[in-house]
Amino acid sequence: MSTPSAVRRTALVTGANRGLGRAVCDALAALGHRVVVAGRHKGSVQRVAAELGGDALAVVLDVTDDESVRRCLEQVETVDILVNNAGVLLDGGTSPASVPLDLVERHFQVNTLGAWRVSQAYLPGMLKQGWGRIVMVSSGVGAFSNGLFAGAPAYSVSKAALNAVTVLLAEEARDCGVLVNAVNPGRVRTRMYPNAEQTPRDAAVDIAWAATLPDDGPTGAFLRSRRRIPW
Repeated sequence: MSTPSAVRRTALVTGANRGLGRAVCDALAALGHRVVVAGRHKGSVQRVAAELGGDALAVVLDVTDDESVRRCLEQVETVDILVNNAGVLLDGGTSPASVPLDLVERHFQVNTLGAWRVSQAYLPGMLKQGWGRIVMVSSGVGAFSNGLFAGAPAYSVSKAALNAVTVLLAEEARDCGVLVNAVNPGRVRTRMYPNAEQTPRDAAVDIAWAATLPDDGPTGAFLRSRRRIPW
């Protein structure tokens, strides 16, 4: 299937070995794009790439590790689309007054700094070629308009920080052909939210849409169901 613009892009998806990340890979491949399946476990990303077929590529990537990101960049020097999907939710049921700060740090390392680290690796190439799309997979609990969630404070604050990174990177890339946005996919039935009603496949459609926006599409925006929502 060809893309609406008939331009085939290379898309790297982090945390792509299962759940929402895997579904995003499927959605982008269905649009005709070449997909780079990135994740920490070699066997699982290789399996996903093999199932996608074609010229899909598996890359071992730990978004918290500078050296791992450097090796990924050596294997795949430039990408047109980056979907920062890798994330953790490990603090459910804690409270802001008692959540262990080393657990908070872990959320920031993956959810915020991990996405920032990979974006720093690939944004220069996008700016050089004059085209790129970066999508941060965020959450409604990271939005002040929605209300931060005290029942998972580290996760909530790390996503709020990710939203801030989105705005900053979008401003730096403004008018350079690169759009940077955050998507709130809602609650998705994954290992993180096993009882959610929405399937990964349903949520992936909106993320793939944000990853393939036209040149006059929004940037520095928080998106849900293909529309801008307040931060």
